[in-house]
Amino acid sequence: MLPASNRLRRSDEFRRAVRSGRRAGRRAVVVHQLLRAGPAVEPARVGFVVNKAVGNAVLRNRVHRRLRAVMAAQLPNLPTGSLTVVRALPASASSSYDELADDVQGALRRLDTR
Repeated sequence: MLPASNRLRRSDEFRRAVRSGRRAGRRAVVVHQLLRAGPAVEPARVGFVVNKAVGNAVLRNRVHRRLRAVMAAQLPNLPTGSLTVVRALPASASSSYDELADDVQGALRRLDTR
């Protein structure tokens, strides 16, 4: 589980990360990341978007739990002060944990190289 200090909660932060941040897409997820300018005092924060296109509530919750676990493992690798939003695509409903982890890690690697 993600610590409370690492969670995105406010809709304006989600909106800012999605609209102003960089984006990298894979088969099952799209990762949006906004790097803040200046000295970063805050920890990296992560939010998730899993909408009804993914499936029913059971599938959405499963995908959300898996993505949360993947990002908890990735927290030390995220830039300090960054806002990251992981948006699940409909293909994520049929993806295993390992496939989701590969997609998220690939998207994060792609964001790091830009």
